[in-house]
Amino acid sequence: MIVRIMGEGQVKLDDSHFAELNKLDDELLAEMEGGDEPGFRRTLGALLDAVRSMGAPLPDDSLEPSELILPAPDASLEEVRDMLSDDGLIPS
Repeated sequence: MIVRIMGEGQVKLDDSHFAELNKLDDELLAEMEGGDEPGFRRTLGALLDAVRSMGAPLPDDSLEPSELILPAPDASLEEVRDMLSDDGLIPS
């Protein structure tokens, strides 16, 4: 799966990593619903770090369609809330 982190680029990520990413996504969703800004920041960073470490970056000139788009590391709670589906950022 091709994942885009807004403002950074694309990463090719094996589907086997999605169980771990979904745990972080669920945690992020709970923190957003509870208005926990410090928890939200920490978990968003952990989610993006996990994608970066588990995936392989695509070249900057690659034009692959992204199957999943994640917010930039400095995205606000409100910006991320606008990106959410019922399942969070990562579909189950």
